[in-house]
Amino acid sequence: MPQTLVVKIGTSSLTRPETGSLALATLASLVEVLSQLQRQGHAVVLVSSGAVGVGCARLGLVERPRTMSRKQAIAAVGQGRLMRVYDDLFTSLQQPIAQVLLTRADLMERSRYLNAYRTFTELFNLGVIPIVNENDTVATDELKFGDNDTLSALVASLIEADWLFLLTDVDRLYSADPRQFPDAQPIGLVNNIEQLEQLQVQTGDRGSQWGTGGMTTKITAARIATSAGVRTAIAEGKRPENILKILQGEPLGTQFEAQPRPMNARKRWIANGLIPAGKLVLDAGAVKAICQAGKSLLAAGILQVSGEFQPSDAVQLCDPLGKEIARGLVNYSSTELKQIRGHHSDEIPAILGYEGAETVIHRDNLVVS
Repeated sequence: MPQTLVVKIGTSSLTRPETGSLALATLASLVEVLSQLQRQGHAVVLVSSGAVGVGCARLGLVERPRTMSRKQAIAAVGQGRLMRVYDDLFTSLQQPIAQVLLTRADLMERSRYLNAYRTFTELFNLGVIPIVNENDTVATDELKFGDNDTLSALVASLIEADWLFLLTDVDRLYSADPRQFPDAQPIGLVNNIEQLEQLQVQTGDRGSQWGTGGMTTKITAARIATSAGVRTAIAEGKRPENILKILQGEPLGTQFEAQPRPMNARKRWIANGLIPAGKLVLDAGAVKAICQAGKSLLAAGILQVSGEFQPSDAVQLCDPLGKEIARGLVNYSSTELKQIRGHHSDEIPAILGYEGAETVIHRDNLVVS
Protein backbone atom coordinates (compact mmCIF):
# COMPACT_ATOMS: atom_id res chain seq x y z
CA MET A 1 0.00 0.00 0.00
CA PRO A 2 1.46 3.43 -0.94
CA GLN A 3 2.52 5.48 2.07
CA THR A 4 3.82 8.97 2.75
CA LEU A 5 7.41 8.88 4.00
CA VAL A 6 9.69 11.58 5.41
CA VAL A 7 13.39 10.68 5.45
CA LYS A 8 15.84 12.89 7.34
CA ILE A 9 19.56 12.36 6.89
CA GLY A 10 22.03 14.07 9.17
CA THR A 11 25.30 15.81 8.47
CA SER A 12 27.23 13.00 10.17
CA SER A 13 25.91 10.55 7.54
CA LEU A 14 26.24 12.89 4.56
CA THR A 15 29.78 14.06 5.12
CA ARG A 16 33.23 12.69 5.94
CA PRO A 17 34.01 13.51 9.59
CA GLU A 18 37.63 14.51 8.98
CA THR A 19 36.94 17.06 6.23
CA GLY A 20 33.19 17.79 6.10
CA SER A 21 33.18 16.94 2.38
CA LEU A 22 30.28 14.92 0.96
CA ALA A 23 30.21 11.14 1.34
CA LEU A 24 29.18 10.48 -2.26
CA ALA A 25 28.72 6.71 -1.88
CA THR A 26 26.14 7.23 0.88
CA LEU A 27 24.42 9.95 -1.13
CA ALA A 28 24.20 7.74 -4.21
CA SER A 29 22.76 4.86 -2.18
CA LEU A 30 20.19 7.17 -0.54
CA VAL A 31 19.11 8.58 -3.91
CA GLU A 32 18.68 5.08 -5.31
CA VAL A 33 16.53 3.96 -2.36
CA LEU A 34 14.31 7.07 -2.44
CA SER A 35 13.85 6.78 -6.21
CA GLN A 36 12.86 3.15 -5.80
CA LEU A 37 10.31 4.08 -3.14
CA GLN A 38 8.89 6.75 -5.47
CA ARG A 39 8.56 4.20 -8.29
CA GLN A 40 6.69 1.90 -5.90
CA GLY A 41 4.05 4.61 -5.48
CA HIS A 42 5.11 6.09 -2.15
CA ALA A 43 5.13 9.87 -1.59
CA VAL A 44 8.66 10.71 -0.41
CA VAL A 45 10.13 13.80 1.27
CA LEU A 46 13.86 14.13 1.98
CA VAL A 47 14.93 16.46 4.79
CA SER A 48 18.63 16.94 4.21
CA SER A 49 21.22 18.47 6.47
CA GLY A 50 24.68 19.26 5.24
CA ALA A 51 24.50 22.78 3.78
CA VAL A 52 26.76 24.30 6.44
CA GLY A 53 29.16 21.35 6.39
CA VAL A 54 29.42 21.46 2.59
CA GLY A 55 29.83 25.22 2.68
CA CYS A 56 32.69 24.89 5.18
CA ALA A 57 34.41 22.34 2.94
CA ARG A 58 33.92 24.54 -0.12
CA LEU A 59 35.50 27.50 1.68
CA GLY A 60 38.29 25.51 3.30
CA LEU A 61 37.10 26.10 6.87
CA VAL A 62 38.15 23.58 9.50
CA GLU A 63 35.44 24.15 12.10
CA ARG A 64 31.76 24.97 12.24
CA PRO A 65 30.87 28.70 12.36
CA ARG A 66 29.92 30.06 15.76
CA THR A 67 27.90 33.17 14.90
CA MET A 68 24.47 33.22 13.27
CA SER A 69 25.46 35.59 10.46
CA ARG A 70 28.52 33.54 9.52
CA LYS A 71 26.55 30.29 9.60
CA GLN A 72 23.87 31.80 7.37
CA ALA A 73 26.48 32.98 4.87
CA ILE A 74 28.19 29.59 4.77
CA ALA A 75 24.83 27.81 4.44
CA ALA A 76 24.11 29.95 1.38
CA VAL A 77 27.37 28.70 -0.16
CA GLY A 78 26.74 25.06 0.75
CA GLN A 79 23.03 24.81 -0.13
CA GLY A 80 23.59 25.40 -3.83
CA ARG A 81 26.39 22.85 -3.98
CA LEU A 82 24.34 20.28 -2.06
CA MET A 83 21.33 20.67 -4.35
CA ARG A 84 23.56 20.44 -7.44
CA VAL A 85 24.84 17.06 -6.25
CA TYR A 86 21.33 15.82 -5.45
CA ASP A 87 20.03 16.99 -8.82
CA ASP A 88 22.83 15.22 -10.70
CA LEU A 89 22.24 11.95 -8.83
CA PHE A 90 18.43 11.99 -9.06
CA THR A 91 18.53 13.04 -12.73
CA SER A 92 20.61 9.96 -13.53
CA LEU A 93 17.59 7.94 -12.37
CA GLN A 94 15.05 10.18 -14.15
CA GLN A 95 13.62 11.28 -10.81
CA PRO A 96 12.56 14.96 -10.60
CA ILE A 97 13.20 16.80 -7.34
CA ALA A 98 12.29 20.18 -5.85
CA GLN A 99 13.96 22.38 -3.26
CA VAL A 100 11.75 23.51 -0.35
CA LEU A 101 13.28 25.93 2.16
CA LEU A 102 11.25 26.57 5.33
CA THR A 103 11.45 28.74 8.42
CA ARG A 104 9.47 28.23 11.61
CA ALA A 105 7.37 31.26 10.65
CA ASP A 106 6.07 29.31 7.64
CA LEU A 107 4.44 26.84 10.03
CA MET A 108 3.33 29.36 12.67
CA GLU A 109 1.09 31.42 10.41
CA ARG A 110 -2.04 29.47 9.51
CA SER A 111 -2.29 30.63 5.88
CA ARG A 112 1.37 29.84 5.18
CA TYR A 113 1.01 26.47 6.92
CA LEU A 114 -1.90 25.54 4.65
CA ASN A 115 -0.06 26.81 1.59
CA ALA A 116 2.95 24.64 2.46
CA TYR A 117 0.62 21.64 2.76
CA ARG A 118 -0.90 22.35 -0.67
CA THR A 119 2.55 22.75 -2.22
CA PHE A 120 3.70 19.37 -0.92
CA THR A 121 0.48 17.77 -2.17
CA GLU A 122 0.98 19.16 -5.67
CA LEU A 123 4.60 18.00 -5.74
CA PHE A 124 3.49 14.49 -4.82
CA ASN A 125 0.86 14.60 -7.58
CA LEU A 126 3.60 15.54 -10.04
CA GLY A 127 5.79 12.63 -8.96
CA VAL A 128 8.42 14.95 -7.47
CA ILE A 129 10.57 14.27 -4.40
CA PRO A 130 10.80 17.50 -2.32
CA ILE A 131 14.17 18.09 -0.64
CA VAL A 132 13.62 20.19 2.48
CA ASN A 133 15.99 22.25 4.56
CA GLU A 134 15.71 25.17 6.91
CA ASN A 135 16.09 28.51 5.16
CA ASP A 136 19.23 29.30 7.15
CA THR A 137 19.97 32.44 5.16
CA VAL A 138 16.93 34.33 6.51
CA ALA A 139 15.92 32.46 9.69
CA THR A 140 16.27 34.33 12.99
CA ASP A 141 17.16 32.85 16.38
CA GLU A 142 13.60 33.26 17.61
CA LEU A 143 12.09 31.51 14.58
CA LYS A 144 14.57 28.72 13.94
CA PHE A 145 13.70 25.03 14.09
CA GLY A 146 17.06 24.57 15.80
CA ASP A 147 17.85 21.28 14.08
CA ASN A 148 16.65 19.24 11.14
CA ASP A 149 15.34 16.47 13.38
CA THR A 150 12.67 18.87 14.65
CA LEU A 151 12.11 20.21 11.13
CA SER A 152 11.55 16.70 9.77
CA ALA A 153 9.06 15.86 12.53
CA LEU A 154 7.08 19.04 11.89
CA VAL A 155 7.04 18.34 8.14
CA ALA A 156 5.85 14.78 8.86
CA SER A 157 3.04 16.20 10.99
CA LEU A 158 2.18 18.81 8.35
CA ILE A 159 1.77 16.31 5.49
CA GLU A 160 0.20 13.59 7.69
CA ALA A 161 3.02 11.15 6.92
CA ASP A 162 2.89 7.47 7.76
CA TRP A 163 6.62 7.18 8.55
CA LEU A 164 9.49 9.39 9.69
CA PHE A 165 12.97 7.92 9.24
CA LEU A 166 15.80 9.63 11.15
CA LEU A 167 19.06 8.45 9.58
CA THR A 168 22.06 9.03 11.81
CA ASP A 169 25.57 7.77 12.64
CA VAL A 170 24.40 4.96 14.94
CA ASP A 171 22.29 1.96 14.01
CA ARG A 172 19.69 2.48 16.76
CA LEU A 173 19.02 4.03 20.15
CA TYR A 174 21.03 2.65 23.07
CA SER A 175 20.78 3.00 26.83
CA ALA A 176 24.02 5.03 26.60
CA ASP A 177 26.45 6.13 23.89
CA PRO A 178 27.89 2.82 22.55
CA ARG A 179 31.01 4.65 21.37
CA GLN A 180 31.87 5.39 25.00
CA PHE A 181 30.10 2.55 26.83
CA PRO A 182 30.59 -0.86 25.12
CA ASP A 183 27.99 -2.49 27.40
CA ALA A 184 25.20 -0.09 26.33
CA GLN A 185 21.96 -1.94 25.65
CA PRO A 186 20.15 -1.58 22.29
CA ILE A 187 16.50 -0.50 22.27
CA GLY A 188 14.45 -1.93 19.40
CA LEU A 189 10.88 -0.74 20.05
CA VAL A 190 9.46 2.16 22.03
CA ASN A 191 5.72 2.00 22.64
CA ASN A 192 5.65 5.33 24.46
CA ILE A 193 8.28 8.05 24.79
CA GLU A 194 7.90 8.04 28.59
CA GLN A 195 9.22 4.46 28.45
CA LEU A 196 12.69 5.91 27.77
CA GLU A 197 12.65 7.74 31.08
CA GLN A 198 11.86 4.48 32.87
CA LEU A 199 14.80 2.82 31.08
CA GLN A 200 17.03 5.72 32.18
CA VAL A 201 18.27 6.24 28.65
CA GLN A 202 21.29 8.54 28.50
CA THR A 203 21.37 10.88 25.51
CA GLY A 204 24.04 13.28 24.39
CA ASP A 205 22.99 16.82 23.51
CA ARG A 206 25.56 17.34 20.78
CA GLY A 207 25.95 15.96 17.32
CA SER A 208 29.06 15.60 15.21
CA GLN A 209 31.62 18.35 14.61
CA TRP A 210 29.69 19.40 11.49
CA GLY A 211 26.12 18.83 12.70
CA THR A 212 23.79 20.37 15.27
CA GLY A 213 21.74 17.39 16.42
CA GLY A 214 22.27 14.60 18.91
CA MET A 215 20.17 11.71 20.19
CA THR A 216 18.21 14.13 22.39
CA THR A 217 16.90 16.00 19.36
CA LYS A 218 15.92 12.71 17.71
CA ILE A 219 13.86 11.68 20.73
CA THR A 220 12.23 15.11 20.73
CA ALA A 221 11.46 14.66 17.03
CA ALA A 222 10.02 11.21 17.71
CA ARG A 223 7.78 12.71 20.39
CA ILE A 224 6.44 15.33 17.97
CA ALA A 225 5.94 12.85 15.14
CA THR A 226 4.37 10.01 17.12
CA SER A 227 1.95 12.41 18.83
CA ALA A 228 0.82 13.38 15.31
CA GLY A 229 0.25 9.73 14.37
CA VAL A 230 3.56 9.21 12.52
CA ARG A 231 5.51 5.99 13.16
CA THR A 232 9.18 6.89 13.60
CA ALA A 233 12.43 4.98 13.15
CA ILE A 234 16.03 5.81 14.03
CA ALA A 235 18.37 3.94 11.69
CA GLU A 236 21.93 3.95 10.37
CA GLY A 237 22.52 6.66 7.78
CA LYS A 238 25.32 4.78 6.02
CA ARG A 239 22.82 2.04 5.10
CA PRO A 240 19.83 3.76 3.46
CA GLU A 241 18.65 0.37 2.15
CA ASN A 242 17.49 -0.36 5.72
CA ILE A 243 14.50 1.89 4.99
CA LEU A 244 13.24 -0.73 2.55
CA LYS A 245 13.82 -3.52 5.06
CA ILE A 246 12.00 -1.67 7.85
CA LEU A 247 9.01 -1.07 5.57
CA GLN A 248 8.99 -4.81 4.88
CA GLY A 249 8.70 -5.49 8.59
CA GLU A 250 12.29 -6.18 9.65
CA PRO A 251 13.01 -5.08 13.25
CA LEU A 252 15.94 -2.82 12.40
CA GLY A 253 16.91 0.39 14.18
CA THR A 254 14.77 1.79 16.96
CA GLN A 255 11.11 2.13 16.07
CA PHE A 256 8.62 4.35 17.90
CA GLU A 257 4.97 3.36 17.80
CA ALA A 258 2.64 6.07 16.49
CA GLN A 259 -0.02 7.35 18.84
CA PRO A 260 -3.61 7.56 17.58
CA ARG A 261 -4.19 10.47 15.22
CA PRO A 262 -7.43 11.97 16.57
CA MET A 263 -6.58 15.58 15.80
CA ASN A 264 -7.76 17.43 12.74
CA ALA A 265 -5.30 19.50 10.73
CA ARG A 266 -6.00 22.68 12.71
CA LYS A 267 -5.32 21.02 16.05
CA ARG A 268 -2.11 19.44 14.73
CA TRP A 269 -1.04 22.93 13.73
CA ILE A 270 -1.75 24.22 17.25
CA ALA A 271 0.08 21.30 18.86
CA ASN A 272 3.17 21.23 16.66
CA GLY A 273 3.34 24.29 14.43
CA LEU A 274 3.23 27.05 17.03
CA ILE A 275 5.76 28.21 19.62
CA PRO A 276 4.00 28.91 22.96
CA ALA A 277 4.29 32.56 24.00
CA GLY A 278 3.32 31.95 27.62
CA LYS A 279 2.16 29.46 30.23
CA LEU A 280 -0.97 29.06 32.33
CA VAL A 281 -0.93 26.96 35.50
CA LEU A 282 -4.35 25.44 36.21
CA ASP A 283 -6.03 24.07 39.31
CA ALA A 284 -6.94 20.39 39.58
CA GLY A 285 -10.56 21.01 38.61
CA ALA A 286 -9.62 22.75 35.35
CA VAL A 287 -7.11 20.00 34.50
CA LYS A 288 -9.80 17.36 34.98
CA ALA A 289 -12.34 19.32 32.92
CA ILE A 290 -9.91 19.68 30.02
CA CYS A 291 -8.25 16.25 30.06
CA GLN A 292 -11.21 14.04 30.98
CA ALA A 293 -14.33 15.96 29.95
CA GLY A 294 -12.94 17.77 26.90
CA LYS A 295 -14.22 21.14 28.09
CA SER A 296 -13.01 24.68 27.37
CA LEU A 297 -10.75 26.57 29.76
CA LEU A 298 -12.43 29.19 31.96
CA ALA A 299 -10.71 31.98 33.88
CA ALA A 300 -11.82 30.50 37.20
CA GLY A 301 -9.45 27.55 36.77
CA ILE A 302 -6.26 29.57 36.22
CA LEU A 303 -3.80 29.80 39.12
CA GLN A 304 -0.82 31.54 37.48
CA VAL A 305 -0.03 33.41 34.26
CA SER A 306 3.51 33.77 32.89
CA GLY A 307 4.92 35.20 29.69
CA GLU A 308 3.73 38.08 27.55
CA PHE A 309 1.17 37.28 24.88
CA GLN A 310 -1.75 38.68 22.94
CA PRO A 311 -5.17 37.23 22.02
CA SER A 312 -4.87 34.32 19.53
CA ASP A 313 -1.31 33.48 20.67
CA ALA A 314 -0.49 29.92 21.66
CA VAL A 315 0.16 29.07 25.32
CA GLN A 316 1.03 26.01 27.37
CA LEU A 317 -1.45 24.73 29.93
CA CYS A 318 0.15 23.07 32.96
CA ASP A 319 -1.12 21.23 36.03
CA PRO A 320 -0.36 22.54 39.53
CA LEU A 321 3.00 20.71 39.46
CA GLY A 322 4.06 22.44 36.25
CA LYS A 323 3.63 19.48 33.86
CA GLU A 324 2.24 20.45 30.46
CA ILE A 325 -1.19 18.93 29.86
CA ALA A 326 -2.38 20.88 26.80
CA ARG A 327 -1.80 23.78 24.42
CA GLY A 328 -4.26 26.26 23.00
CA LEU A 329 -5.01 29.65 21.49
CA VAL A 330 -6.04 32.25 24.08
CA ASN A 331 -8.87 34.76 23.78
CA TYR A 332 -7.19 37.22 26.16
CA SER A 333 -3.79 38.86 26.53
CA SER A 334 -1.47 38.03 29.43
CA THR A 335 -2.27 41.41 31.02
CA GLU A 336 -6.01 40.70 30.91
CA LEU A 337 -5.61 37.16 32.23
CA LYS A 338 -3.64 38.34 35.24
CA GLN A 339 -6.67 40.45 36.17
CA ILE A 340 -9.38 37.85 35.61
CA ARG A 341 -7.64 34.59 36.64
CA GLY A 342 -9.56 32.80 39.36
CA HIS A 343 -12.80 34.70 38.62
CA HIS A 344 -16.04 33.41 37.16
CA SER A 345 -16.96 34.34 33.59
CA ASP A 346 -19.85 36.59 34.65
CA GLU A 347 -17.38 38.75 36.65
CA ILE A 348 -15.13 39.48 33.66
CA PRO A 349 -17.04 42.54 32.27
CA ALA A 350 -16.91 44.31 35.63
CA ILE A 351 -13.19 43.59 36.07
CA LEU A 352 -12.06 44.55 32.56
CA GLY A 353 -14.70 47.20 31.90
CA TYR A 354 -15.88 45.57 28.67
CA GLU A 355 -17.56 42.40 27.47
CA GLY A 356 -15.04 39.63 26.79
CA ALA A 357 -15.17 36.04 25.64
CA GLU A 358 -16.77 33.58 28.04
CA THR A 359 -13.89 31.13 27.62
CA VAL A 360 -10.16 31.77 27.92
CA ILE A 361 -9.49 28.97 25.44
CA HIS A 362 -12.36 27.35 23.55
CA ARG A 363 -12.16 23.58 23.27
CA ASP A 364 -11.97 23.85 19.46
CA ASN A 365 -8.67 25.72 19.91
CA LEU A 366 -7.29 23.42 22.60
CA VAL A 367 -5.14 20.29 22.18
CA VAL A 368 -4.53 17.91 25.08
CA SER A 369 -0.97 16.58 25.30
